[in-house]
Amino acid sequence: MNRKIPAAPMIFLLVFLLVWEIAVRATGVPAWLLPAPGQVAGTLADMLPLLLEHSRSTALAAAVGLAAAILVALFLAALMDFAPWIRQGVYPLLVVSQTIPIISVAPLFIIWFGYGILPKVVVVALVCFFPVAVSMIEGMQAADPDMVNLLRVMGSSRWQVIRLVRFPAALPSFFAGFKIAGTYAVMGAVIGEWLGATSGLGVFMTRAAYAYQLDRVFAAIIIISLISLLLFAAIEILARLVMPWYYKERSKG
Repeated sequence: MNRKIPAAPMIFLLVFLLVWEIAVRATGVPAWLLPAPGQVAGTLADMLPLLLEHSRSTALAAAVGLAAAILVALFLAALMDFAPWIRQGVYPLLVVSQTIPIISVAPLFIIWFGYGILPKVVVVALVCFFPVAVSMIEGMQAADPDMVNLLRVMGSSRWQVIRLVRFPAALPSFFAGFKIAGTYAVMGAVIGEWLGATSGLGVFMTRAAYAYQLDRVFAAIIIISLISLLLFAAIEILARLVMPWYYKERSKG
């Protein structure tokens, strides 16, 4: 029987960082090209107050954009289930919309909405909307048909069927898409900041890259990863609070 080793990822990470440190020191690669992990750690400690200040802007845009994406996705999923003809017309357009690189249209939001938080929120919402919407739509369609038919025989309305059967059945799929969207949210906010903003980790990274201060770029990447992990953990906790029965059954299996 294979046993999971909780410390395995940390061991691999430490080995990778050690090899990176030794390779940089042994080859003499200049810091502006590839800083050593030790230098990145020192820069992270020195720049932490400034990084946290920029992080607030990035985290706010990510949270607001993610919340907007969730609300729109839930409404659209319920609307598509209520009216199948809307699903037939809109669902293919959702798929086609994913062929458009978000970074190619993001400059338009800067022109339309300026350099405040709004364009970043729009970018995050667009990045996060698709995985949540598709997960919710597919989850609602996968509801138990016998339960759906039973409620219909009992005279339940379509909205009652959605509320009592389809929506609860879609919760596992919804939170799966929610977790994916959560990991995309911070990335979307940073992309928006790259293209035009006055504050945020994307702005910090852009300024550091122009100055060839790659140790600062790596320090910002670490903060971005930590924010994404915290957001993912928060979604996981929320899922366990909303669906205790699901995790209980899964633990038995």
